[in-house]
Amino acid sequence: MAFALELKDRFASEYVDPKQKEAIGKESGLALQKLLNGTSPGSEFLGWVRLPQNKNQAELQKIQSVASKIRAQSETVVVVGIGGSYLGARAVIDSSKSYFSSPKIGSPEIIYAGHQLDARYHSELLKYLEGREFSVNVVSKSGTTTEPALALRLLWDLAKKKYGNAAKERIVATTDGSKGALLQMSKELGFETFTIPDNVGGRYSVLTPVGLFPIAAAGVDIFSFWEGFQEAADALLSDTSPETNLACLYATYRNCFYRSGKKLEVMASYTPSLHTLAEWWKQLFGESEGKQGLGIFPASVDLTTDLHSMGQYLQEGERNIFETVLYPKQSKEEIRIPKDPDDLDGLNFLAGKTMSEVNEQALLGTLVAHSEGKVPCLEILFSDNGPKSLGQLMYFFELACGISGNVLGVNPFDQPGVEAYKKNMFALLGKPGFENLRETLKKKGV
Repeated sequence: MAFALELKDRFASEYVDPKQKEAIGKESGLALQKLLNGTSPGSEFLGWVRLPQNKNQAELQKIQSVASKIRAQSETVVVVGIGGSYLGARAVIDSSKSYFSSPKIGSPEIIYAGHQLDARYHSELLKYLEGREFSVNVVSKSGTTTEPALALRLLWDLAKKKYGNAAKERIVATTDGSKGALLQMSKELGFETFTIPDNVGGRYSVLTPVGLFPIAAAGVDIFSFWEGFQEAADALLSDTSPETNLACLYATYRNCFYRSGKKLEVMASYTPSLHTLAEWWKQLFGESEGKQGLGIFPASVDLTTDLHSMGQYLQEGERNIFETVLYPKQSKEEIRIPKDPDDLDGLNFLAGKTMSEVNEQALLGTLVAHSEGKVPCLEILFSDNGPKSLGQLMYFFELACGISGNVLGVNPFDQPGVEAYKKNMFALLGKPGFENLRETLKKKGV
């Protein structure tokens, strides 16, 4: 399968001035060049750009081998991480796997911890795991990020009680290759480890062991996933024309809308399995662009579900938004609507049609309504929800994000604002070294 992504602007182009589009298109082309020649802000984190074209077959085989071992001993695999340490993998797993399945040893479920601090969640998680054969993949560059570090402490305690000396065989750590608390802990306790590349930031890391190991543990084909990334990279990096490069075009449209006062982008999907992909997309763009008082706010809706809740706002609320619709061209499964002789529900006009046909007409009807309601709507079409197609889509978004952030004028690869809450939390919890800040917060009445 060659690169098969499509970007349609039939419900968006009328909202953009052609001269402005041409000017911002040139900015997008220059931004792409900065990513290619390593002169972008945050250049030390550009390892993801050409990563798909430099496949490490030995590492992929090792990931697959260790994942197979973990699958063979587990009913449940707990992925411990927060932000980019788990969202990319979860997006692929949720998109690719069956909605309904019965987990068993050899075909485990994937569940998550360390992505929040809720006591009830972690208490119920530990009770749940007491009765199941489980393994853990902890993902953390440093090993000291509070949420995943606390979750690992709880899970490691349970694993030792449940499995004794064999507990270490149940833990796989994905962490820094040379330093950090998690690396040291892994060495001392004998955990299997994979390395997070120094030149790839968390939200761009799904094609590293950060994403590949949990994806493989879920039974999803990581070789096909990599191939999708590679096909997208080959296509998008070889076409440097901003008029035809789809990543440049998407970045151009986003910045055109932004400069005309549309400061909020709503990602809409008509496929529930893409919900977590939208969560990954929100982190990717929100953390990359939201700085220096700038940035498009990324939001998402699940349609048609949210048409019965957020639909009113989308149709008639403040016109500071634009919409981007994700839609796979094919579905893994299909169901045809039967005819009912009594037609008590009045739906025989749909008899013989497939659910996909009905869903597509709902999509088209909504696009027309929203665009007539003064909301520009872009459409991103891709082949299906399989790992190869998702790889193409995710690389497209990564590249477009790097381009768009450069056009915006920010460093798309840092996240200085994320540290603010951490410092306050450490001070309030009494972490050594934060005594002065603790006193300052006390004076503020915190």
